[in-house]
Amino acid sequence: MAVKERVGVVISDKMEKTVVVAIENRAPHPKYQKVMVRTKHYKVHDEENKCQVGDRVRIQETRPLSRTKRWTVAEILNNAPDVKS
Repeated sequence: MAVKERVGVVISDKMEKTVVVAIENRAPHPKYQKVMVRTKHYKVHDEENKCQVGDRVRIQETRPLSRTKRWTVAEILNNAPDVKS
């Protein structure tokens, strides 16, 4: 059986060992055929707290780790650009 994987962007890293990842899905509207963007948020387990807001990550489905957490970070694809003010 294939393991489900998704690629998304970290939008929150405020929790301990958990990040929130936004996954964009683009699909045409059933009637009007305009391409719509749907965004879904997943709570993802990040054991080493390496992910930061803005990182592009690949997540992988796993057993339930808590009431809302069913995904883990497989790898960090791109690090967020450092913003210096």
